[in-house]
Amino acid sequence: MNINIEKMTAEIDLRSNAMYIVKDGQLTKIDAPPSGFGEYTTIWKDGKVLDVIKSERVRI
Repeated sequence: MNINIEKMTAEIDLRSNAMYIVKDGQLTKIDAPPSGFGEYTTIWKDGKVLDVIKSERVRI
């Protein structure tokens, strides 16, 4: 991931399955669950991401 602070731009790899969150100019990458199954819930407050809740399923 290439980040240019002066231009406030970032270059991400589109081959990587992930979720990206931008908050106050900071980029956070959240990778897929290791098992490949799961759910992410994003909690917003005042127009900004506050938390991300991860839950993961286990296939039997």
